[in-house]
Amino acid sequence: MDEESRIKELEDRIGYRFQEKALVREALTHSSYANERSIRKINCNERLEFLGDAVLEQTSSIYLFQQYPKAAEGQLSKIRASLVCESALAAVAEKIGLGDLIFLGKGEKANGGGRKPSVVADAVEALIGALYLDGGEKAANNFIMQYILTDIQEKAKAFIDYKSELQELVQSGNYGTICYQVTGEYGPEHEKEFEVELMIDQKKVSLGRGRNKKAAEQMAAFEALKNLKKF
Repeated sequence: MDEESRIKELEDRIGYRFQEKALVREALTHSSYANERSIRKINCNERLEFLGDAVLEQTSSIYLFQQYPKAAEGQLSKIRASLVCESALAAVAEKIGLGDLIFLGKGEKANGGGRKPSVVADAVEALIGALYLDGGEKAANNFIMQYILTDIQEKAKAFIDYKSELQELVQSGNYGTICYQVTGEYGPEHEKEFEVELMIDQKKVSLGRGRNKKAAEQMAAFEALKNLKKF
């Protein structure tokens, strides 16, 4: 499928016509494809992913705040995390068939990049960023409401937010302040893995690794929950 056909197919699937086709093209461009084609790194979908992540967090936060007026901050954070986590966004990508439309490098494509949760979840966030720039809050919010802020209770029940669980445990035990810090990045750009160090009261407690910073933080929190008894 050529470039123009992919863009049109995506527009048909989500029911939105982009005024600036370059935005949706960028949202579909994985870093591996950009590397192989000698495209400037800023023209892959990572910048749009950054923007889309922020838009998604704001929209979901406002929506949950309004829909759950009696929920405490911790509960709202857990629900939001269940809606915007990698697995939830990957499910959105599968629903709209996004993995088949992403421009991937030959190596990434051969390794099943279009089916990797991290790759397609990032593309969903990039798509949200593109929608925001092209059609403003209305376009981005319409997509978020239709595909992400759905089945909220079911998603929340199935999701385990280790960061929130750790935060509650640390606060109840008055152990100190939690701090997450990226200590390493490994692998090629299109398969990068992040390492995050978790500290409590300035003491190193655990390390976590993941395909993005959020996933690495969740793994570090999971390890910290197991190690907390040592303090």
